[in-house]
Amino acid sequence: MVQSKSSGEVPRRMLGRTGVEVSALALGGSHIGETKSKREALRIVREAIDGGIDFMDNAWEYHDGLSEELMGEALQGGLRHKVFLMSKVCTHGRDRKTAMRQLEQSLKRLRTDHLDLWQVHEVIHDNDPDLHFAKGGVIEALEQAQREGKVRFVGFTGHKDPAIHLKMLAHDYPFDTCQLPLNPFDATFRSFEQQVLPELLRRGIAPLGMKSLGGGGDAVKRRAVTAAEALRYAMSLPVASTVSGIDSLKVLRQNLRIARDFSPMSGEEMQALRTRCAADAADGHFELYKTSKKYDGPPGRKQHKFPAEDELAA
Repeated sequence: MVQSKSSGEVPRRMLGRTGVEVSALALGGSHIGETKSKREALRIVREAIDGGIDFMDNAWEYHDGLSEELMGEALQGGLRHKVFLMSKVCTHGRDRKTAMRQLEQSLKRLRTDHLDLWQVHEVIHDNDPDLHFAKGGVIEALEQAQREGKVRFVGFTGHKDPAIHLKMLAHDYPFDTCQLPLNPFDATFRSFEQQVLPELLRRGIAPLGMKSLGGGGDAVKRRAVTAAEALRYAMSLPVASTVSGIDSLKVLRQNLRIARDFSPMSGEEMQALRTRCAADAADGHFELYKTSKKYDGPPGRKQHKFPAEDELAA
C-alpha cells in the first residue's frame, strides 16, 4: 500500500476494497473556510488539483457550510470530475431524515449530484455508535443515499478515543473507509495506530489518516517535530490517504513538496520518532482532540448538550 520510493509526484494508493485509486494526500475541508480570502481558498483547491491532489475532504458543518460552498465553487469549470469528493454527515445522533436533509444541502453547496464518499462525522461520544445504529438512525441514511445513487462509498470519522471506533466496527457494518488521527504522538498515547488501524486493515476498510500535525500544528510550532517528519510519518503508515488541513498557498506548496519527495520511513526510523515524541505524548497536550473539547464541533456539542466553546471560556 505504501509507495517504496519517491516518484517526484504525489503518490497514489488504492482506497481499500473500492477499486478506486486516490492521492495519498487529501485536501482538508475545514481549513478551506479559514483562509484569508475567498480568492486564496479557490486558488488552494485548484492548485492542489494541478499539483496532484485529487482527494477532497469536507463536512456539512464546517464553518456553517462555507467550506462546502467554497469547494463547490472552486470545482466549477470541469474540475468536479477530476476529483474524489468526500463530505460528512453531521447528525450527531439525530435521525435518518435529518441526515438526508444534510446530504441535499451538501450536494447543493458542492454543486454536484453525488458524493464519492459520505462519512458519519465526529463519532466521539461513548453512546454515538448506539445512536447511529439505532432504528431510523444515520446508518439507514447511508444505505438510502447509496440506493439512490447520491453516494458511492460510506464511512465514519472520529478523534476522541480508539474504543469508540472499535464500538462502531463491532457492529460489523461494511464501511468502505474510516478516518482517524495518526501521528507520532498518537503512537504512544490512547493510540488509534496501535488499536484501530490493525482492525481496519483486517476488515479491508480503507484507513484515512488525519491530524498528522496534531490538529493545530502546536507540536511543529514548539519544535517537538517538524512538519516534514510528522507528515512523512503519517504517510508511511498503511493508510489510503492522509487528510491535511491547508489554510494558505504557502502550506499547500510545503505539503506538496513533502508528498512529491515522499519515501516511506523505515521501521527503525518510525520507532525512533515514536520514542523521541513519547515524553511529549504522555499527557496528550499535543492531541487536545483526545483530552479536551477543543476540537469538538459546535453542532455535536449542542446535540449532546455540552456547553458551547465560548461558554466554556467564560
